[in-house]
Amino acid sequence: MGKIGLSFNPDFTAAMKLYGIPNCDTVKKARTWLDDHGQDAEFHDYKKQGVPLDVLKKAARQLGWEPLINKKGPTWRKQPDEVKDAITTEKAAFEFLQTTPSAIKRPLLEVKGKFHLGFSPEQYEEIF
Repeated sequence: MGKIGLSFNPDFTAAMKLYGIPNCDTVKKARTWLDDHGQDAEFHDYKKQGVPLDVLKKAARQLGWEPLINKKGPTWRKQPDEVKDAITTEKAAFEFLQTTPSAIKRPLLEVKGKFHLGFSPEQYEEIF
């Protein structure tokens, strides 16, 4: 019998990734839901690992840059008006989000190159 050739596919190992902050209640709920439903997602901690610009750009291409900002959260509400008013472009938003990861709407889930923002059990049931 011949050997079966196996090749490493980097896209497969990164098939699912969850971005967020571990102590965020919504992120906790999403992680629990994924675990309870046998979905193995790599976790990217914005606080420890930073906010990857390439991920923001890819997510913004699919979702728009404005939904990436959590305007209902305390981090955004605490920003001075001049900071909020200055975020009028994708570039300005990305600069702000990279320096203020708590202002990113969470979690951001990437499944096979497609991005999903926020969490609800119904949303995740549709994805999976």
